[in-house]
Amino acid sequence: MDDIKKNEGQKKLFNEFPTITTEEWENVIKKDLKGADYDRKLVWKTTDGFKVKPYYRNEDMERLAYLDTFPGDFPFVRSGRKKENNWFVRQNVEVEDVKTANKKSLDILMKGVDSLGFILDSSKEPSIDEVEKLMENIYAQIVEVNFICGKQAPKVLEIYLKLIKKYNRDLQKIHGAVNFDPIGNLIIAGNFYTSEEADFVACANIIENSKYIPHFRTLSVNATYFKNSGSGIVQELAFAMAYGNEYLSRLTQKGISIDDVAPNIKFHFAVGSSYFMEIAKIRATRFLWAKIVNAYSPSNAEVTRTHIHTVTSDWNKTIYDPYVNMLRTTTESMSAIIGGTNSLTVKPFDSAFKTQNEFSERIARNQQLVLKEESYFDKIVDPASGSYYIENLTDSLIEEAWKLFIQVEEMGGFVSAIKQGFIQQQINETALAKNKALASRKEVLIGSNQYPNFTEYLDENINDNVLQPNDSTLANAMVETLKPYRVAQKFEQLRLKTDRYAKENKRPSVFLFTYGNLSMRRARSQFSSNFFACAGFEIIDNKGFQTINEGVKASIKSGAQIVVLCATDDDYPVIAPEVVKKLGDNVIIVVAGYPKDTIEELKSKGIKHFIHIKSNVLETLKEFQQMIGVN
Repeated sequence: MDDIKKNEGQKKLFNEFPTITTEEWENVIKKDLKGADYDRKLVWKTTDGFKVKPYYRNEDMERLAYLDTFPGDFPFVRSGRKKENNWFVRQNVEVEDVKTANKKSLDILMKGVDSLGFILDSSKEPSIDEVEKLMENIYAQIVEVNFICGKQAPKVLEIYLKLIKKYNRDLQKIHGAVNFDPIGNLIIAGNFYTSEEADFVACANIIENSKYIPHFRTLSVNATYFKNSGSGIVQELAFAMAYGNEYLSRLTQKGISIDDVAPNIKFHFAVGSSYFMEIAKIRATRFLWAKIVNAYSPSNAEVTRTHIHTVTSDWNKTIYDPYVNMLRTTTESMSAIIGGTNSLTVKPFDSAFKTQNEFSERIARNQQLVLKEESYFDKIVDPASGSYYIENLTDSLIEEAWKLFIQVEEMGGFVSAIKQGFIQQQINETALAKNKALASRKEVLIGSNQYPNFTEYLDENINDNVLQPNDSTLANAMVETLKPYRVAQKFEQLRLKTDRYAKENKRPSVFLFTYGNLSMRRARSQFSSNFFACAGFEIIDNKGFQTINEGVKASIKSGAQIVVLCATDDDYPVIAPEVVKKLGDNVIIVVAGYPKDTIEELKSKGIKHFIHIKSNVLETLKEFQQMIGVN
């Protein structure tokens, strides 16, 4: 009876709020826009070419058929698990010395890690004695063990199987992978390990040898190469699906059952800072792969499950202001976990520019542990479910990625598309667009092209290799390779050039000539500060000058090579000619803003330089460096 009364009370409460139609919402929005273009102001066009609306409603969910499924059910978009959202917390260990690597592994296993990634020297075949010592006191039934060993994967698997049998481990409880990936080697090195035919025979053999350990994956789809080379998310998804499908197609043609091939494949994705889009990417991956595998008529839906390992991306990590990388990896981790990843590696915040130490590794490890043990991210299956926005993003990614996937398949599959240069061209074009967006600050990378730390100077002993993208393809490569890099590198080169110049000379300085209207001069001085600090220039700010003469005297006294006029557009025709006359050619005079009504007049008075929101920050700062003599 109490429940009935409660329900009646709820009905009365909700009846107080009349239903508002989408049309009514749209009318209010258009009224508030006051004639401004709706699409231009509110609709986001992603780098992948599809549009995202400013808001979604329940009616936008009606066409999403997969919403009727439960977590753990085909097509698994709502998670591959039914009761929890647990994942393996993974940390990679570089194996240079077996004893040292084993000692470190045992230490980090006591600190919360339950997945190890051993990075082995792929040019050297390990011995069974080395692998046994590496695994000493590591109980394989409770730890996921992954070997990153390139072309040595078949041998490492053989050794690992012998050790599992020697120590009488339960094969059903062994989790991990050997990450054999000849296609990935083609992408990144330009060639197969041995040859195309020999490598796919090796793939067939490695699957045959691993059939008795159902939770140990032998083949990898390393989609991390796409993200870290500058691809869009749709490209990541589509190319990863085509990449995985190449293994399915080649190996089933060799007579191996889809029931054996598909469960052996593990996807590796890099996760970037587009928070909701990355959540949707992981969910869309499961849907797309389930549909692709299902087309091969597996014996049951379990075969269509996707096994996903995620790693925080290198693409958006910075050398300057590196602690911001901790924030980036935190949101990336959250995206991966909410999306439903099976395992996750958080790279240390300083991994882009130096060998990690105990502190940076501990921070990276604890980011995952806090999310699991204190924030309970492992408790709720598919926490994104029902979000109008994320569900529609997931659907958009599925739709757009499928179109590109079909395009690749029509070219003969992934390897054929790589040989034709299609994959590389698509990713390079997107990367170029992203570079331009960063250079013009349409995209912001905190600490690099916007809001830099004014007082930070880079260590003079920094290795230049971390600043240089690898633009070369090996001479004997059969295809053009993808070239992973960090998008901040050109800004870092710019700023490091200033830092090194300042070791032997006075640091270049910028004097902000603030005059007139308070709010406008402050806005433009802040803009100018951020602009020039991106190149490591010293910024000399001011509270504002009452007269032009006062500002001129202060600028001369400062000894700055650049003087930036920060005032209103109406003030510039008055102050600019006077400043040019009194400072002459002794300094570089810059106007903050683009006063289009008087710009020709200002140019005729000797003003040559303007900085504004449409400036290419990178190229403009390079020009100022050259004018000052920073070489």
